[in-house]
Amino acid sequence: MYKLVIFLYLVITTLYLLFTRQPDVFDSETTIGTIQFRINSVSNKTIPFVHYTIGKTYYTLNASYPLRHFKQGQKVTIIYDTSKPEKAAIYVWWGYWLQWDELIASILIAIALWSIALILNKNPTEASKIEQMKNLDNAPQRKYN
Repeated sequence: MYKLVIFLYLVITTLYLLFTRQPDVFDSETTIGTIQFRINSVSNKTIPFVHYTIGKTYYTLNASYPLRHFKQGQKVTIIYDTSKPEKAAIYVWWGYWLQWDELIASILIAIALWSIALILNKNPTEASKIEQMKNLDNAPQRKYN
């Protein structure tokens, strides 16, 4: 039972990740960008930005994301939609494919649904126990052992 639940969770999560990424992985193109750090005037923190060009147009993308670290001048792959090249993303596992909020939400939803299923099936009534036992007695028998 646990193997089936884990298998279903992985399949559903994989399909969700595959078809909900923006920009879309199937219709987008990639290019190379360079990491540059800027100082935020409000918080006085250095924030990484990616600079990339498409054709003759120059774009900048905020590259800060929790638990993702870059070095000055590092080359990264950028994925962008050809109709909206300003709406791009850094094409890496952590931040494009796996996002912390979706990961936590999917785990919490799976735990909540599993808990509800256990609570509903924990203490069956006597009537349902008798009905289940009758169904076991009437179960079709195998022809050959």
